[in-house]
Amino acid sequence: MPFRPLKAIFFDVDDTLYSTTEFAHRARMAAIENMIRFGFRMQKDDALRELDEVVQEFSSNYEAHFDKLLARIPKHYYEGANPAILIAAAVAGYHETKFRELCAYEDVIEVLKLLRRYTALKLGVITNGITLKQAEKIVRLEVYPYLDPGMIFISDQLGVNKPNTKFFQRACRAIDVRPNEAMYIGDHPRLDIDPPNRIGMISVRSRRGNKYDNEPSETQPDFIIHNFWDLLDVLENGFGINVEKSRRRDTQKIRNT
Repeated sequence: MPFRPLKAIFFDVDDTLYSTTEFAHRARMAAIENMIRFGFRMQKDDALRELDEVVQEFSSNYEAHFDKLLARIPKHYYEGANPAILIAAAVAGYHETKFRELCAYEDVIEVLKLLRRYTALKLGVITNGITLKQAEKIVRLEVYPYLDPGMIFISDQLGVNKPNTKFFQRACRAIDVRPNEAMYIGDHPRLDIDPPNRIGMISVRSRRGNKYDNEPSETQPDFIIHNFWDLLDVLENGFGINVEKSRRRDTQKIRNT
């Protein structure tokens, strides 16, 4: 039986290239701890739970999480402190964590290097979010060198959001690849699996113990991976793309020169 053709792989960003869930917890905790250093008197765990509720209610892209946190709790928790200073301390704590700790999964970088060097696959991103916020993640995660510059598609930039299938269709058209020749890898069943399936893309669900791992999808993914090393097995067994064989051949050529 012949292998299926594959010309391009698109990746989700959040909880696929890095652990958004783990990073967000650390960054929010750092924000609360910094507020406490500047006079905030709420118990750390209680404040974190309240902040998580704010994020759930107003979305992660809302720009005034800490303002809302102070607005919804009793004032005795910050009486005598300047609210603006507390908010600034929270923002500083969050961003210091981002500058220091935002990084891709180690296996993601290693596998992207191999795909870029030993395959002809086009590599890109399809991600929901604010343009500069998602672009900053791509830069800070240090995955940009392995992506095709014309294959970075951000919902805010295009005016269409997952799970709208138009988002995926536009990405495929932009690189002149049919949907059945393109793979999409993501963690969210309703956003990352069902829409690609509806237009005939190859869907890969990434399950790494993050928050959507146990949520069902309406349709089944073509493949499930638990890390990016699993992706190499998928490429070899499903599409005849043997990265390790290409690497060994390249190494042998170098030795023979």
